Amino acid sequence: MATIAGVTGKQYLHGSKSYSEASYQYATSSHGKDHDMNPGLIIQPSNKNDIVLALKYAKANKLAVAIRTGGHQYSGASSTSAPNIQLDLGETFQGPDDRHIFDIDGKSFVRTSVSWSLGDFNAYSTKNKLFVPHGQCTEVHIGGHVQTGGYGQLGRSFGLFGDHVTSLEIIDHEGNFKEITKTTDPELFFALLGGSPGNLGVVTHFTIQVHRDSDYQGSRGLKALFWYKPSTLKRLLDILVEMSDNPDFPRNYDLCVSVLSSSFPLLDLWPGIDATMERDHPEIYGKDGLPFWPRTIIVYAQWVPFSSSDVCDMSWFDRLSNHCIFSPGVEEKPMSELTGEWIFRNRREFEHPYVKRTYSTNSTTLAKDGWVDWVVGRIDSIVKPEKNHCWLSAQLQCFGGKNSKFTTNADNGTAFSWRDSTLVATLDCFHDDKHKTRAEDWEKVNDEEGIGPNGKFSKQDRRLLWGSYGEFDLDAVWDRYFEDRQKYERLQKVRQRVDPDGTFTPNPFCVKRLQ
Repeated sequence: MATIAGVTGKQYLHGSKSYSEASYQYATSSHGKDHDMNPGLIIQPSNKNDIVLALKYAKANKLAVAIRTGGHQYSGASSTSAPNIQLDLGETFQGPDDRHIFDIDGKSFVRTSVSWSLGDFNAYSTKNKLFVPHGQCTEVHIGGHVQTGGYGQLGRSFGLFGDHVTSLEIIDHEGNFKEITKTTDPELFFALLGGSPGNLGVVTHFTIQVHRDSDYQGSRGLKALFWYKPSTLKRLLDILVEMSDNPDFPRNYDLCVSVLSSSFPLLDLWPGIDATMERDHPEIYGKDGLPFWPRTIIVYAQWVPFSSSDVCDMSWFDRLSNHCIFSPGVEEKPMSELTGEWIFRNRREFEHPYVKRTYSTNSTTLAKDGWVDWVVGRIDSIVKPEKNHCWLSAQLQCFGGKNSKFTTNADNGTAFSWRDSTLVATLDCFHDDKHKTRAEDWEKVNDEEGIGPNGKFSKQDRRLLWGSYGEFDLDAVWDRYFEDRQKYERLQKVRQRVDPDGTFTPNPFCVKRLQ
């Protein structure tokens, strides 16, 4: 295979110098072989013309193109196998014209490229006293993030990152530049946001409506650290389930509980914690002065006012922070600054392969069904054993309630699934090279006991595109990712229209084109 003439950006052929570094993605450690994440050619375009040349070359040679911005998809769906082509847009659009703020009719908007990382975008928004709901991982790039939803800490109060999109700029399979809105092409707009990310065209920029700090004065947040104990975890999850089981719980509150195995790099979550912990807990520091972090629980809690009559229930924060080992307390900050508090500033949780699970449920009877006791037991079984060569990163977050924007934003012209979810649980088990079976066996029990007609967590298998796992052929498990056949066939029709030759079909994890 040869490089493409006329492309001004960098190109890497399989086997060439720097190919391994250029092909690396988050999922390489776990799915590099079984999902064959080894493209025949990697292109890092310098501009839109490079993308057009790549698409025309692929079309002429009957090749497929995988599109990557940050490469963070859990199953490696933003990669492909030889002889197909990888388009890496991670640094393509980072010029002065690739991000700007403007106002229309008293509302603020940001037109941005897909090439910025979440950390970059958050810093830019904070500098301008603006914010939008988004996820936690700093190295995620917003191109993939927006198309898969952008789940994050502000889910109940403001919905998803992708809910705020007003237009998307794409390059289609023929190399044409188009702007897609609910008015110009409602079906493609629908599909681009939650349908089949990366399989409908090359998204280069999008415009998103943002919120202003000045409209939400008095917002408050709490981040609290606990040493891991099953009793502490149960107490905190009981509070979480009080929220998720109560459809009338006020929209103002968001809560996420995270559990982390020992050796997790806490300084990347909490840059200012080192000095305090060295003073108060010298036992975790070695002779070299470096900390070895034990198993921990972290609480992320937030309250935001939506009217002058809204009053924060400080007892809710008090219950959550009770007996924590470290916390700055409940801080009143602008929302743009609070969003930065929730970010994890590292490339990945643990430097190991993984077996991942992200589950969602619409249950409002988790307390009655005994889910808290069950999940505490499951977490303890993998976190408690010393030197079991497995490391847990878990996040459990409430999204539901009839007042939640995650819920009320349903039917807003996007395809994001499972908008009736009350709680989302991510249970990711990292492992060393010799103990993959142990991680798989642990997740298998979670699947069998937690999901299904008699499941403790959800009576239905409800998965999310950004947190995919298991079967890599999306068409074979479409009902795990989309609510009904009518919605799936609607997406299939769009796929057939905008990708008639399979140019954007680089692997099986995509909505199958309607034949």
